[in-house]
Amino acid sequence: TVAFTTDSFVVSPLFFPGADIGKLAVCGTTNDLVMRGAVPEYLSLAFIVEEGFDLCTLGKIVDSIAGAAKASGINIATGDFKVVEKGAADKIFINTSGVGRIISKRDLSVEAIKPEDKIILTGQIGQHGLAVLAKRKELDLGFNIASDCAALDGLLLPLIEKLKSLRFMRDPTRGGVATTLNEIAEASGLGVFIDEKSIPVSSKVRVAAELLGIDPLYVANEGKAIIIVSAQEARRALALLKKHPLGRHASIIGSIEKK
Repeated sequence: TVAFTTDSFVVSPLFFPGADIGKLAVCGTTNDLVMRGAVPEYLSLAFIVEEGFDLCTLGKIVDSIAGAAKASGINIATGDFKVVEKGAADKIFINTSGVGRIISKRDLSVEAIKPEDKIILTGQIGQHGLAVLAKRKELDLGFNIASDCAALDGLLLPLIEKLKSLRFMRDPTRGGVATTLNEIAEASGLGVFIDEKSIPVSSKVRVAAELLGIDPLYVANEGKAIIIVSAQEARRALALLKKHPLGRHASIIGSIEKK
């Protein structure tokens, strides 16, 4: 069975601590496939670029795309390049489509979620959104916060093969963890109960967010996932995640209950 996804990427600035628009495009599409239980295999890539865009900058973005694709094992199968007049786009837009092979024998969806299931967050939150915001506004917060942008296939695909009761996976991108949890509650018709103290937030992100008056729960992430699994397998899932560098801060943050 094949999974198919498409997405468009616009970000300002194009380069920020930890990543850039090129890496973001590859990792974002890769993660969309992984969340559906698929091994990412092929990627299409289309650029819309403003007239006069710097060729050196374009080369850096392409190199970043190539590196991210190689790291995740996804093949760039086709692409397109269009130039529009100056002012018709915000420097560069990237559109991707991804194709993957579904390996999950179960439908990873909100319909599969059951009362008493546990909610796991794979790592510390808020890094991507704060890194981009600080760079965009030229804020010298002194915390050196870098984006968490990463492909999650290596972290999450083993769970699909080893866990019998994996219900659901979602990466909390725009809107952050709080928005994603609200969407899960609304779509499933079930209650989501969270122990806020168990949510992994680095001290740097916590302090920076307080200075800016921002709640880390609503800040975008690009290298984290919310996982819902049965209570019986939650500890095993956590142990598997912690074996991977991207999952060393994973934590059980709550549970699913009847309303």
